[in-house]
Amino acid sequence: MSKLDVILGLQWGDEGKGKVVDLLSTKYPVVARFQGGPNAGHSIIFGDTSFVLHSVPSGIFREGSVNVIGGGVVLDPIIFRKECKDLEKLGVPVRDRIVISKRSHLILPTHCTIDAAQEASKGKGKIGSTLKGIGPTYTDKTSRQGLRVGDVLAPDFKERYAALKAKHIEYLKSFDFQYDPDKNEAEWLDAIEFLREFPIVDSEYLLADCLAKGQTILAEGAQGTLLDVDFGSYPFVTSSTTSCSGACSGLGVAPSAIGRVWGIFKAYCTRVGSGPFPTELFDETGETLRRIGHEYGATTGRPRRTGWLDLPALRYAIMIDGVTDLVMMKADVMDGFDTIKVCTDYIVNGKKTQVVPFDSAEEVTPVYKELPGWKTALSEIKEEKDLPKEFLDYVAYIEKETGVKISILSLGPDRDQTIIR
Repeated sequence: MSKLDVILGLQWGDEGKGKVVDLLSTKYPVVARFQGGPNAGHSIIFGDTSFVLHSVPSGIFREGSVNVIGGGVVLDPIIFRKECKDLEKLGVPVRDRIVISKRSHLILPTHCTIDAAQEASKGKGKIGSTLKGIGPTYTDKTSRQGLRVGDVLAPDFKERYAALKAKHIEYLKSFDFQYDPDKNEAEWLDAIEFLREFPIVDSEYLLADCLAKGQTILAEGAQGTLLDVDFGSYPFVTSSTTSCSGACSGLGVAPSAIGRVWGIFKAYCTRVGSGPFPTELFDETGETLRRIGHEYGATTGRPRRTGWLDLPALRYAIMIDGVTDLVMMKADVMDGFDTIKVCTDYIVNGKKTQVVPFDSAEEVTPVYKELPGWKTALSEIKEEKDLPKEFLDYVAYIEKETGVKISILSLGPDRDQTIIR
Protein backbone atom coordinates (compact mmCIF):
# COMPACT_ATOMS: atom_id res chain seq x y z
CA MET A 1 0.00 0.00 0.00
CA SER A 2 1.21 3.51 -0.83
CA LYS A 3 1.74 6.16 1.80
CA LEU A 4 0.11 9.52 2.29
CA ASP A 5 2.68 12.30 2.63
CA VAL A 6 1.82 15.47 4.52
CA ILE A 7 2.91 19.04 3.82
CA LEU A 8 2.27 21.76 6.37
CA GLY A 9 3.53 25.03 7.80
CA LEU A 10 5.71 25.06 10.89
CA GLN A 11 5.22 28.69 11.92
CA TRP A 12 2.17 30.99 12.07
CA GLY A 13 1.07 30.36 8.49
CA ASP A 14 2.12 32.24 5.34
CA GLU A 15 5.21 30.05 4.98
CA GLY A 16 4.77 29.54 1.24
CA LYS A 17 2.99 26.18 1.20
CA GLY A 18 1.18 26.81 -2.09
CA LYS A 19 4.36 27.04 -4.13
CA VAL A 20 5.79 23.86 -2.63
CA VAL A 21 2.58 21.84 -3.07
CA ASP A 22 2.40 23.02 -6.68
CA LEU A 23 6.05 22.00 -7.12
CA LEU A 24 5.70 18.57 -5.48
CA SER A 25 2.32 17.75 -7.01
CA THR A 26 4.01 16.37 -10.14
CA LYS A 27 4.89 13.35 -7.95
CA TYR A 28 1.43 13.11 -6.40
CA PRO A 29 -1.62 12.45 -8.61
CA VAL A 30 -3.86 13.20 -5.63
CA VAL A 31 -3.66 16.36 -3.47
CA ALA A 32 -6.03 16.66 -0.50
CA ARG A 33 -6.71 19.68 1.73
CA PHE A 34 -7.37 18.41 5.24
CA GLN A 35 -8.46 21.44 7.32
CA GLY A 36 -9.09 25.17 7.40
CA GLY A 37 -11.17 27.30 5.11
CA PRO A 38 -10.96 30.44 2.98
CA ASN A 39 -8.87 32.10 5.71
CA ALA A 40 -6.00 30.32 3.93
CA GLY A 41 -4.16 32.01 1.07
CA HIS A 42 -1.77 29.78 -0.87
CA SER A 43 0.06 31.82 -3.51
CA ILE A 44 1.29 30.11 -6.68
CA ILE A 45 3.49 31.93 -9.21
CA PHE A 46 4.70 30.46 -12.49
CA GLY A 47 5.89 32.56 -15.41
CA ASP A 48 3.61 35.58 -15.75
CA THR A 49 0.79 33.90 -13.82
CA SER A 50 0.09 34.57 -10.15
CA PHE A 51 -2.85 33.03 -8.31
CA VAL A 52 -3.97 32.83 -4.68
CA LEU A 53 -5.88 29.69 -3.69
CA HIS A 54 -8.20 29.89 -0.69
CA SER A 55 -10.24 26.67 -0.72
CA VAL A 56 -8.99 24.69 -3.72
CA PRO A 57 -5.99 22.36 -3.17
CA SER A 58 -2.72 23.56 -4.68
CA GLY A 59 -2.40 20.68 -7.15
CA ILE A 60 -5.17 22.20 -9.28
CA PHE A 61 -2.82 23.51 -11.98
CA ARG A 62 -1.39 20.05 -12.71
CA GLU A 63 -2.99 18.18 -15.61
CA GLY A 64 -4.66 14.94 -14.57
CA SER A 65 -4.52 15.71 -10.86
CA VAL A 66 -7.30 14.87 -8.40
CA ASN A 67 -7.82 17.62 -5.82
CA VAL A 68 -9.80 16.61 -2.76
CA ILE A 69 -11.45 19.11 -0.43
CA GLY A 70 -11.47 16.97 2.70
CA GLY A 71 -13.97 16.54 5.50
CA GLY A 72 -11.92 18.67 7.90
CA VAL A 73 -12.30 21.72 5.63
CA VAL A 74 -14.99 24.38 6.03
CA LEU A 75 -16.24 25.68 2.69
CA ASP A 76 -17.84 29.00 1.74
CA PRO A 77 -19.79 28.34 -1.49
CA ILE A 78 -19.57 31.98 -2.62
CA ILE A 79 -15.79 32.14 -2.25
CA PHE A 80 -15.40 28.66 -3.75
CA ARG A 81 -17.44 29.61 -6.82
CA LYS A 82 -15.46 32.81 -7.41
CA GLU A 83 -12.19 30.91 -7.06
CA CYS A 84 -13.34 28.28 -9.54
CA LYS A 85 -14.55 30.90 -12.03
CA ASP A 86 -11.18 32.66 -11.83
CA LEU A 87 -9.41 29.33 -12.41
CA GLU A 88 -11.62 28.63 -15.42
CA LYS A 89 -10.54 31.97 -16.92
CA LEU A 90 -7.00 30.55 -16.85
CA GLY A 91 -8.18 27.44 -18.68
CA VAL A 92 -8.25 25.15 -15.64
CA PRO A 93 -11.00 22.47 -15.93
CA VAL A 94 -12.05 22.65 -12.29
CA ARG A 95 -14.95 20.19 -12.52
CA ASP A 96 -12.57 17.53 -13.84
CA ARG A 97 -9.99 18.05 -11.10
CA ILE A 98 -11.91 18.79 -7.88
CA VAL A 99 -13.91 16.46 -5.66
CA ILE A 100 -15.53 17.57 -2.41
CA SER A 101 -16.06 15.52 0.72
CA LYS A 102 -19.63 15.14 1.88
CA ARG A 103 -18.30 15.72 5.40
CA SER A 104 -16.88 19.18 4.74
CA HIS A 105 -18.89 21.81 6.62
CA LEU A 106 -20.60 24.76 4.96
CA ILE A 107 -19.94 28.37 5.98
CA LEU A 108 -23.24 30.26 6.02
CA PRO A 109 -23.53 34.06 5.60
CA THR A 110 -24.67 34.24 9.23
CA HIS A 111 -21.46 32.50 10.31
CA CYS A 112 -19.56 35.51 8.95
CA THR A 113 -21.94 37.84 10.82
CA ILE A 114 -21.35 35.95 14.08
CA ASP A 115 -17.59 36.12 13.46
CA ALA A 116 -17.76 39.92 13.07
CA ALA A 117 -20.03 40.34 16.12
CA GLN A 118 -17.78 38.20 18.33
CA GLU A 119 -14.61 39.98 17.23
CA ALA A 120 -16.18 43.43 17.74
CA SER A 121 -17.27 42.46 21.26
CA LYS A 122 -13.69 41.59 22.29
CA GLY A 123 -12.46 45.18 22.06
CA LYS A 124 -8.71 45.26 22.76
CA GLY A 125 -8.72 41.48 23.20
CA LYS A 126 -9.26 40.82 19.49
CA ILE A 127 -7.55 37.68 18.19
CA GLY A 128 -7.22 39.02 14.63
CA SER A 129 -9.91 36.89 12.97
CA THR A 130 -10.10 37.03 9.17
CA LEU A 131 -13.91 37.41 9.63
CA LYS A 132 -14.54 34.61 7.12
CA GLY A 133 -16.85 32.72 9.49
CA ILE A 134 -14.31 29.98 10.17
CA GLY A 135 -14.54 29.85 13.97
CA PRO A 136 -18.37 29.94 14.15
CA THR A 137 -18.58 27.18 11.52
CA TYR A 138 -16.23 24.93 13.51
CA THR A 139 -18.25 25.81 16.63
CA ASP A 140 -21.42 24.54 14.95
CA LYS A 141 -19.51 21.44 13.86
CA THR A 142 -18.40 20.57 17.39
CA SER A 143 -21.83 21.41 18.85
CA ARG A 144 -23.31 18.99 16.31
CA GLN A 145 -25.61 21.41 14.51
CA GLY A 146 -23.59 22.26 11.39
CA LEU A 147 -24.57 21.89 7.76
CA ARG A 148 -22.33 19.69 5.64
CA VAL A 149 -21.70 19.65 1.90
CA GLY A 150 -23.46 16.26 1.70
CA ASP A 151 -26.60 17.95 3.00
CA VAL A 152 -26.97 19.89 -0.27
CA LEU A 153 -28.07 16.60 -1.87
CA ALA A 154 -30.98 16.22 0.60
CA PRO A 155 -34.48 17.16 -0.62
CA ASP A 156 -35.08 19.27 2.51
CA PHE A 157 -31.78 21.16 2.32
CA LYS A 158 -33.41 24.62 2.31
CA GLU A 159 -35.36 23.74 5.45
CA ARG A 160 -32.15 22.61 7.15
CA TYR A 161 -30.48 25.84 6.09
CA ALA A 162 -33.37 27.97 7.39
CA ALA A 163 -33.34 26.16 10.75
CA LEU A 164 -29.62 26.83 11.31
CA LYS A 165 -29.96 30.45 10.17
CA ALA A 166 -32.76 30.93 12.73
CA LYS A 167 -30.49 29.59 15.49
CA HIS A 168 -27.81 32.06 14.43
CA ILE A 169 -30.23 34.99 14.50
CA GLU A 170 -31.33 34.01 18.00
CA TYR A 171 -27.70 33.81 19.14
CA LEU A 172 -26.89 37.22 17.65
CA LYS A 173 -29.48 38.83 19.94
CA SER A 174 -26.86 38.58 22.71
CA PHE A 175 -24.65 41.10 20.87
CA ASP A 176 -25.05 44.84 20.38
CA PHE A 177 -24.36 44.46 16.66
CA GLN A 178 -26.25 45.80 13.66
CA TYR A 179 -26.54 43.50 10.67
CA ASP A 180 -28.79 42.42 7.80
CA PRO A 181 -29.92 38.81 8.43
CA ASP A 182 -30.50 38.27 4.69
CA LYS A 183 -27.16 39.67 3.52
CA ASN A 184 -25.60 37.51 0.79
CA GLU A 185 -28.30 34.84 1.19
CA ALA A 186 -29.53 34.86 -2.42
CA GLU A 187 -25.93 34.74 -3.70
CA TRP A 188 -25.11 31.93 -1.26
CA LEU A 189 -28.06 29.78 -2.33
CA ASP A 190 -27.13 30.35 -5.96
CA ALA A 191 -23.55 29.28 -5.18
CA ILE A 192 -24.95 26.08 -3.62
CA GLU A 193 -26.34 25.22 -7.07
CA PHE A 194 -22.82 25.67 -8.47
CA LEU A 195 -21.46 23.40 -5.74
CA ARG A 196 -23.85 20.64 -6.85
CA GLU A 197 -22.07 20.54 -10.23
CA PHE A 198 -19.00 18.95 -8.59
CA PRO A 199 -18.51 15.34 -7.49
CA ILE A 200 -19.61 15.25 -3.83
CA VAL A 201 -18.10 12.05 -2.48
CA ASP A 202 -17.28 9.89 0.52
CA SER A 203 -13.67 11.05 0.30
CA GLU A 204 -12.41 8.71 3.01
CA TYR A 205 -13.32 5.76 0.74
CA LEU A 206 -11.87 7.52 -2.30
CA LEU A 207 -8.53 8.09 -0.56
CA ALA A 208 -8.40 4.57 0.85
CA ASP A 209 -8.99 3.23 -2.67
CA CYS A 210 -6.22 5.46 -4.07
CA LEU A 211 -3.76 4.15 -1.47
CA ALA A 212 -4.79 0.55 -2.10
CA LYS A 213 -4.15 1.05 -5.83
CA GLY A 214 -0.65 2.36 -5.15
CA GLN A 215 -1.36 6.03 -5.85
CA THR A 216 0.57 8.56 -3.80
CA ILE A 217 -1.37 11.27 -1.97
CA LEU A 218 -0.16 14.65 -0.73
CA ALA A 219 -2.15 15.98 2.22
CA GLU A 220 -2.04 19.78 2.26
CA GLY A 221 -2.44 21.78 5.46
CA ALA A 222 -3.50 25.40 5.81
CA GLN A 223 -2.25 28.04 8.30
CA GLY A 224 0.66 26.77 10.45
CA THR A 225 1.44 24.48 13.38
CA LEU A 226 1.82 27.39 15.82
CA LEU A 227 -1.83 28.27 15.08
CA ASP A 228 -3.09 24.77 15.97
CA VAL A 229 -6.21 24.93 18.16
CA ASP A 230 -4.65 22.51 20.69
CA PHE A 231 -0.90 23.11 20.48
CA GLY A 232 -0.64 26.67 19.14
CA SER A 233 -0.39 29.98 21.01
CA TYR A 234 -3.92 29.69 22.44
CA PRO A 235 -6.23 31.64 22.32
CA PHE A 236 -4.49 33.36 19.39
CA VAL A 237 -4.99 30.35 17.14
CA THR A 238 -7.22 29.13 14.35
CA SER A 239 -10.16 26.79 14.95
CA SER A 240 -8.80 23.57 13.44
CA THR A 241 -5.98 21.05 13.84
CA THR A 242 -3.20 22.48 11.69
CA SER A 243 -0.61 19.95 12.86
CA CYS A 244 0.12 16.60 11.20
CA SER A 245 -2.54 14.70 13.15
CA GLY A 246 -5.14 16.88 11.42
CA ALA A 247 -4.44 15.00 8.19
CA CYS A 248 -5.78 11.82 9.79
CA SER A 249 -8.89 13.39 11.34
CA GLY A 250 -9.56 15.71 8.40
CA LEU A 251 -9.24 13.09 5.67
CA GLY A 252 -10.26 9.90 7.45
CA VAL A 253 -6.93 8.12 6.97
CA ALA A 254 -5.13 5.98 9.53
CA PRO A 255 -1.92 7.26 11.22
CA SER A 256 -0.14 4.22 9.79
CA ALA A 257 -0.82 5.57 6.28
CA ILE A 258 1.39 8.63 6.81
CA GLY A 259 4.81 8.54 5.14
CA ARG A 260 6.96 11.65 4.74
CA VAL A 261 6.08 14.86 6.55
CA TRP A 262 7.26 17.98 4.73
CA GLY A 263 7.59 20.91 7.15
CA ILE A 264 7.76 24.37 5.58
CA PHE A 265 9.33 27.37 7.30
CA LYS A 266 10.58 30.79 6.34
CA ALA A 267 14.24 31.65 6.89
CA TYR A 268 12.81 34.33 9.20
CA CYS A 269 9.41 34.57 10.93
CA THR A 270 6.14 36.36 10.20
CA ARG A 271 2.77 36.52 11.88
CA VAL A 272 -0.60 38.10 11.02
CA GLY A 273 -2.96 39.16 13.79
CA SER A 274 -2.52 39.17 17.55
CA GLY A 275 -0.59 36.78 19.75
CA PRO A 276 2.93 36.14 21.05
CA PHE A 277 5.91 36.63 18.71
CA PRO A 278 9.17 36.46 20.73
CA THR A 279 11.51 37.51 17.90
CA GLU A 280 9.33 40.28 16.48
CA LEU A 281 11.28 43.27 15.12
CA PHE A 282 9.97 46.80 15.46
CA ASP A 283 12.95 48.49 13.79
CA GLU A 284 14.21 49.16 10.27
CA THR A 285 15.30 45.52 9.91
CA GLY A 286 11.73 44.36 10.48
CA GLU A 287 10.45 46.87 7.96
CA THR A 288 13.08 45.73 5.45
CA LEU A 289 11.93 42.11 5.80
CA ARG A 290 8.33 43.22 5.25
CA ARG A 291 9.17 45.36 2.23
CA ILE A 292 11.51 42.99 0.41
CA GLY A 293 9.50 39.90 1.36
CA HIS A 294 6.17 41.52 0.34
CA GLU A 295 4.86 40.45 3.72
CA TYR A 296 1.19 41.24 3.41
CA GLY A 297 -1.54 38.64 4.01
CA ALA A 298 -2.62 36.77 0.86
CA THR A 299 -6.18 36.61 2.22
CA THR A 300 -6.53 39.83 4.25
CA GLY A 301 -3.86 42.11 2.77
CA ARG A 302 -2.84 43.01 6.33
CA PRO A 303 0.84 43.83 6.94
CA ARG A 304 2.56 40.84 8.53
CA ARG A 305 4.61 41.22 11.69
CA THR A 306 8.22 40.21 11.01
CA GLY A 307 11.12 38.86 13.07
CA TRP A 308 14.14 36.59 13.16
CA LEU A 309 13.98 32.80 12.91
CA ASP A 310 12.82 31.24 16.20
CA LEU A 311 14.52 27.86 16.72
CA PRO A 312 12.70 26.87 19.96
CA ALA A 313 9.36 27.34 18.17
CA LEU A 314 10.64 25.53 15.07
CA ARG A 315 11.88 22.56 17.10
CA TYR A 316 8.52 22.44 18.89
CA ALA A 317 6.62 22.29 15.58
CA ILE A 318 8.98 19.61 14.23
CA MET A 319 8.34 17.55 17.37
CA ILE A 320 4.55 17.92 17.20
CA ASP A 321 4.42 17.07 13.49
CA GLY A 322 7.07 14.35 13.23
CA VAL A 323 8.74 16.23 10.37
CA THR A 324 10.98 14.11 8.13
CA ASP A 325 11.96 16.81 5.60
CA LEU A 326 12.33 20.58 6.01
CA VAL A 327 11.60 23.10 3.28
CA MET A 328 13.14 26.56 3.74
CA MET A 329 11.46 29.51 2.04
CA LYS A 330 12.42 33.09 1.25
CA ALA A 331 16.07 33.14 2.34
CA ASP A 332 16.57 35.43 -0.68
CA VAL A 333 14.73 38.18 1.24
CA MET A 334 17.82 38.48 3.47
CA ASP A 335 20.35 38.66 0.57
CA GLY A 336 21.47 42.17 1.51
CA PHE A 337 21.96 41.62 5.25
CA ASP A 338 25.47 41.85 6.72
CA THR A 339 24.52 39.59 9.63
CA ILE A 340 21.61 37.24 10.30
CA LYS A 341 20.25 36.58 13.78
CA VAL A 342 18.68 33.33 14.96
CA CYS A 343 16.89 32.86 18.29
CA THR A 344 18.46 29.83 20.01
CA ASP A 345 16.81 30.01 23.46
CA TYR A 346 14.26 31.95 25.52
CA ILE A 347 14.67 33.67 28.86
CA VAL A 348 11.46 33.04 30.83
CA ASN A 349 11.22 34.12 34.48
CA GLY A 350 14.96 34.67 34.54
CA LYS A 351 15.79 31.16 33.32
CA LYS A 352 17.13 30.03 29.95
CA THR A 353 14.90 27.48 28.23
CA GLN A 354 14.06 26.00 24.84
CA VAL A 355 10.52 25.12 25.89
CA VAL A 356 7.68 27.06 24.25
CA PRO A 357 5.60 28.49 27.14
CA PHE A 358 2.08 27.17 27.76
CA ASP A 359 0.82 30.66 28.63
CA SER A 360 0.72 32.92 25.59
CA ALA A 361 0.90 35.93 27.91
CA GLU A 362 4.24 34.77 29.38
CA GLU A 363 7.01 37.35 28.94
CA VAL A 364 9.71 35.85 26.74
CA THR A 365 13.13 37.35 25.95
CA PRO A 366 14.89 35.78 22.96
CA VAL A 367 18.58 34.79 23.09
CA TYR A 368 20.27 35.30 19.70
CA LYS A 369 23.20 33.86 17.79
CA GLU A 370 24.63 35.98 14.95
CA LEU A 371 25.70 34.46 11.66
CA PRO A 372 27.37 36.21 8.70
CA GLY A 373 25.14 37.20 5.78
CA TRP A 374 25.78 35.87 2.28
CA LYS A 375 25.46 39.17 0.35
CA THR A 376 24.56 37.28 -2.82
CA ALA A 377 21.47 37.26 -5.07
CA LEU A 378 20.24 33.74 -4.25
CA SER A 379 17.33 33.93 -6.70
CA GLU A 380 19.75 33.87 -9.63
CA ILE A 381 21.41 30.60 -8.51
CA LYS A 382 20.18 27.35 -10.09
CA GLU A 383 22.47 24.69 -8.57
CA GLU A 384 23.45 23.92 -4.99
CA LYS A 385 27.17 23.89 -5.78
CA ASP A 386 26.96 27.59 -6.71
CA LEU A 387 25.42 28.71 -3.41
CA PRO A 388 27.65 30.94 -1.24
CA LYS A 389 29.41 29.33 1.74
CA GLU A 390 27.76 31.69 4.25
CA PHE A 391 24.31 30.59 3.10
CA LEU A 392 25.22 26.90 3.17
CA ASP A 393 26.59 27.45 6.69
CA TYR A 394 23.21 28.96 7.67
CA VAL A 395 21.44 25.91 6.24
CA ALA A 396 23.82 23.50 7.98
CA TYR A 397 23.37 25.33 11.30
CA ILE A 398 19.58 24.98 11.16
CA GLU A 399 19.89 21.30 10.23
CA LYS A 400 22.22 20.70 13.16
CA GLU A 401 19.95 22.53 15.61
CA THR A 402 16.76 20.80 14.46
CA GLY A 403 18.14 17.37 13.57
CA VAL A 404 16.21 17.37 10.28
CA LYS A 405 17.52 17.75 6.73
CA ILE A 406 16.48 20.76 4.67
CA SER A 407 15.50 18.93 1.48
CA ILE A 408 14.19 21.91 -0.52
CA LEU A 409 15.49 25.47 -0.74
CA SER A 410 13.13 28.05 -2.23
CA LEU A 411 15.12 31.03 -3.48
CA GLY A 412 12.35 33.10 -5.08
CA PRO A 413 8.60 33.10 -5.75
CA ASP A 414 8.68 31.29 -9.10
CA ARG A 415 8.49 27.51 -9.50
CA ASP A 416 11.91 27.52 -11.15
CA GLN A 417 13.63 29.36 -8.29
CA THR A 418 13.94 26.19 -6.24
CA ILE A 419 16.77 23.80 -5.43
CA ILE A 420 15.85 20.24 -4.46
CA ARG A 421 18.76 18.75 -2.55
